[in-house]
Amino acid sequence: MLQSPMAHRGMVTSPHHLASQAGLAVLRDGGTAIEAAIATAAMLCVVYPHMTGLGGDAFWLIAEPGKPPVSIDGSGASGAKVDVDLYRRRGLGAVPTRGPLSANTVAGAVSSWQLALDVSAHWRGTLPLSRLFEDAMDTALNGFAVSAHQSAASLRNMAALKDQPGFADQFLVKRKPPPAGTLLRLPALAETFRRLAAVGLDDFYRGEIGRANAAGLAAAGSPLRAEDLARHRGMRRRPLSLGIPSGTLFNTAPPTQGLASLILLGLFQRLNVTEAEGFDHIHGLIEAAKLAHGVRDAHVTDPARMSVHAATYLTDGVLNHMAAGIDRQRASPTVGDGTDGDTVWLGVVDGQGRSVSYIQSLFHAFGSGVTLPDTGIVWQCRGSSFSLDPNHRNVLEPRRRPFHTLSPGLARLRDGRTMVYGTMGGDSQPIVQAEVFTRAALFGQGLQQAVSAPRWALGRALDGTPGSGIQVEARLDPALVQCLRQAGHDIQVVGDWDSLLGHAGALCRRADGMIEGAADPRSDGSVAGY
Repeated sequence: MLQSPMAHRGMVTSPHHLASQAGLAVLRDGGTAIEAAIATAAMLCVVYPHMTGLGGDAFWLIAEPGKPPVSIDGSGASGAKVDVDLYRRRGLGAVPTRGPLSANTVAGAVSSWQLALDVSAHWRGTLPLSRLFEDAMDTALNGFAVSAHQSAASLRNMAALKDQPGFADQFLVKRKPPPAGTLLRLPALAETFRRLAAVGLDDFYRGEIGRANAAGLAAAGSPLRAEDLARHRGMRRRPLSLGIPSGTLFNTAPPTQGLASLILLGLFQRLNVTEAEGFDHIHGLIEAAKLAHGVRDAHVTDPARMSVHAATYLTDGVLNHMAAGIDRQRASPTVGDGTDGDTVWLGVVDGQGRSVSYIQSLFHAFGSGVTLPDTGIVWQCRGSSFSLDPNHRNVLEPRRRPFHTLSPGLARLRDGRTMVYGTMGGDSQPIVQAEVFTRAALFGQGLQQAVSAPRWALGRALDGTPGSGIQVEARLDPALVQCLRQAGHDIQVVGDWDSLLGHAGALCRRADGMIEGAADPRSDGSVAGY
């Protein structure tokens, strides 16, 4: 699909069509963009369980016409008894990516939903949680068709997941990954949604569900405890921003890699590339991404532990100096290897022009794999991004938030458009965001064309196995691929529509109120508008 759907009363895009429809139904019922985003996210927790869930973290960018955008940080910290010695005593040289010891940070997504609803209340959002969770509850109880992506993720990770506490009972059929199209029911998760709708989201941390979560985690062998959940709070924060000639870009602050996304676009803008899809476009984004990743890898961590404010790296002087070091013809050495990330990004714009850019994740496919039988919740493995090296910028410490690849994007353009955009893809999120943004906002491509076009990424990882070099989809012009190789890029050609290069999406609202949308054909997603 290359033509962008358009509508003017409201629009949702997400990586699963049922989730987009759930969000649209809330908009049709008079819900706000935030309420529709929560309905969409809840449905994704059901129908895309390998990518997201109530046991994960989330980040928001929320924009209301005429007001500064708001950011919400829904990331959880490590437990009070989670430290390097816990792993050293077990003879481990790194935090594992699967199993109870990887379930070492609080899941913050649900707390972010409450903070977002507080904003929605100022917009006179009145729909109850029972309405926002209605489609998710019904689908979890009565079943949904397993997607090809879920089936493939289950098969690919079978060895690591099949023996994790509770996983086989909920996600395997006769101890085997369910084929695509299999009807899968998640009754325990449906009951969790019903309970949250009845008593409120705080119950996830300090009520009956919180106690069940804590008991289930302890029984599985996780170091998290009830007091870790009880002390958790989401945070409303100021997003990072960067002015460029075409408008103002926004992204989330540390501990996310939103800084890298903004640095990348700031550097690329300084290269004065005039058209998309040529060598200058691809080479420029790759080289800018390498520099942006270098800053991220050297500095981004829990903001309470950062010695320099992130905005320092977004000043004209710093960006000008960095851009001057980019060779317009030759590739520089690749910086590090890519990391994995199974994630969902969704966007919503309502009829009043209020916009949401939202991202939620379990980190790797099915997170830690630990599935709590009483609540049906799969717990994330985000804490596996901690290091056990005491000199590392992200060394594991008690009550510390880990580094996050999650980073939703938002732009306010000088021509009156507001654009929300994002992608899954771990380390690849900044460059995939930049591909979509530059094509649509700088070079005039239609939004769906920008999302569907051939994609490239740096060192994309597969389920925790680091990648290297530059991955490009096979649809990219072979002559252009040869030019990139001659310039010194280590090019690896992958499939025509490689889902590991991101499930991207975008919405753009014009000054006249018309909304344009795009969903990624690499996902199971769709745009839903009216």
